[in-house]
Amino acid sequence: MISYLEFEKPVAELERRIADLRAASVDDEVDIDKELKRLEKKSADLLASTYASLTPWQKTQVARHPSRPHFRDYVALAFDEFVPLGGDRAYGEDEAILGGFATIDGRKVALIGHEKGNDTESRLRHNFGMGKPEGYRKAIRLMEMAGRFGLPVVTLVDTSGAFPGVEAEERGQAEAIARSTEACLALPVPMVATIVGEGGSGGAVALASAERVLMLEHAVYSVISPEGCASILWRTAEKAPEAAEAMKITAQNLKNLGVIDRIVSEPVGGAHRDPERMAGNLAQAICQELDDLSEYTAKDLQKMREERFLQMAA
Repeated sequence: MISYLEFEKPVAELERRIADLRAASVDDEVDIDKELKRLEKKSADLLASTYASLTPWQKTQVARHPSRPHFRDYVALAFDEFVPLGGDRAYGEDEAILGGFATIDGRKVALIGHEKGNDTESRLRHNFGMGKPEGYRKAIRLMEMAGRFGLPVVTLVDTSGAFPGVEAEERGQAEAIARSTEACLALPVPMVATIVGEGGSGGAVALASAERVLMLEHAVYSVISPEGCASILWRTAEKAPEAAEAMKITAQNLKNLGVIDRIVSEPVGGAHRDPERMAGNLAQAICQELDDLSEYTAKDLQKMREERFLQMAA
């Protein structure tokens, strides 16, 4: 069952009417096919027009949709032979950042990403995708292994930010994020990062400092959440829609600014409406980028990452 967002209420009403009509026609001999087709087309057109003109705040809501596919979903739908590896060899395992080795279209890759969970129990276990120091140190370990074995690195970023708890700070959160970012920049192999939902702050950059950065059509990527920005600037989170607009957090804004390289199309109505199709689109885009990067040397790849961030600073 689809969970509708606030701005989807007109679509929800139409789809409820269609469902009621179907249910009422089960024991009824009246032919309602024509009316059903009319309502279904009206609903599809309304959904398409709604998603073609989303505001940055509405895109933020879509990126946070509870049914939006996460790391484990993409592993199941777009990758094969996933072998998870855990632990940072220093403190412990972090369930918010998962990783290991996998294949995609026959290519062997190191795969790392944030996992938010899909119900209350799993969200608590995965800490809502907010990584702790041991998660970023695990990512560093996997990236170093990928470099050693000559495997491309693929990351799927989906976090509101790194975990801000006292225990994370005590274990060196800032240092772990900085080291993870450094590990990305120093990789001697191709790296393709994709923002699949939320790309929040340093928690996202630590896994997205790649020479190719992709974003799903309705994902968002920002230095702080719209609510956090609004609380700082206007002293109220109610100004979050205005903050989202001002920060240019959408894939379309960031493509124009040169922060990302490519926008991956989502099914009409968002990735949560058709996860299999979304996974297929994502796999195709990642494979195309890996093909393009396969001829570059380690020095070329490192130079591309360096120039990317220097250009942003300029």
